[in-house]
Amino acid sequence: MKAFFLSRLFREKLILLAFILLGAAMWLSSAADRAHVFFDQAHATSIELDDQKRWLAGRAQIEAAAKKAIEQLDPSRTYDSVRLQAELVAIAQSVGLTKDTSVDDTQVTPGTQFSLNSVRFVIRNAEWQTLERFYQELSKHAPYIGIEEFSISSNKANPSQLNAALRVSSVEIAH
Repeated sequence: MKAFFLSRLFREKLILLAFILLGAAMWLSSAADRAHVFFDQAHATSIELDDQKRWLAGRAQIEAAAKKAIEQLDPSRTYDSVRLQAELVAIAQSVGLTKDTSVDDTQVTPGTQFSLNSVRFVIRNAEWQTLERFYQELSKHAPYIGIEEFSISSNKANPSQLNAALRVSSVEIAH
């Protein structure tokens, strides 16, 4: 390789040297980018691990607080998925939402002490005051029923009417 390089003309040597330097610069730049990404990920992982250590260190306190909170709940007032759906329909009817409502996407997450039940509740073509009354009535059932997600959009055909989609969840204590 040395003989090949030395047998070239001076301008060819400069061009070859320029290509080699350009290749080395590109490789170093790429290596520097990869090193930067690696160190950023390592730093993020360290932060995540520290956060997990803090949560694990407070495990006893968290479990004690959860047990105390569960003891304060009345098991007869908790809702399974069927009862949750029925309660949502009853609340909707009590505030005047008798049509254009639907309940779907029921999800049950079982646990050792309690199960988490959630449903998607959709209200179409409702007035603002009716939606507000529905929200207030639903809030009276806390902490047994809670809203996880709530989105409102206007009806394109009649902008004075609103469409609402809610993800409502309830806790059911295992007996």
